[in-house]
Amino acid sequence: MSDAGKPAGSIERVTAAARDSGLAIEVRRMGASTRTAEEAAAQCGCSVAQIVKSLVFQGERSGRLYLFLISGSNRLNLAKAAALAGEPLERAEPRHVRDETGFAIGGVAPIGHRIAVPAFADETLLGFDVVWAAAGAHDAVFSAAPDALFAAAMAMVADLAEV
Repeated sequence: MSDAGKPAGSIERVTAAARDSGLAIEVRRMGASTRTAEEAAAQCGCSVAQIVKSLVFQGERSGRLYLFLISGSNRLNLAKAAALAGEPLERAEPRHVRDETGFAIGGVAPIGHRIAVPAFADETLLGFDVVWAAAGAHDAVFSAAPDALFAAAMAMVADLAEV
């Protein structure tokens, strides 16, 4: 498969995962990068806080991947995240993330991963009617109600933000 075909495959995985979990989404290709929360907010016409950042870390001892869904305006509190994961965490290498989840950094979606990844969601996102998340490519996004998105991602809602 060519590199041009990979994003379409990733987007199709996100769409299938949404459908399989009962989450109705419409993937939008923005035509410009949505890699950062600021870029995504500008493209989606929403606040940075409504952007769901999908951050992947790995356990220092186990090497297991963990997904943290956090508001675009918040920073992940690594100590809180490690407590939830049950082990110290480190940033996962981009190649490892791509190989295991099927998503490149900047397009990691909260759903549609190739493997099961324990997921945790920032409780502050529940303050919005709609949030926007990556849909598997650097310019692809979808919107959803946060509680429905967290259910589809099988994410445990927690206090994850730096204060």
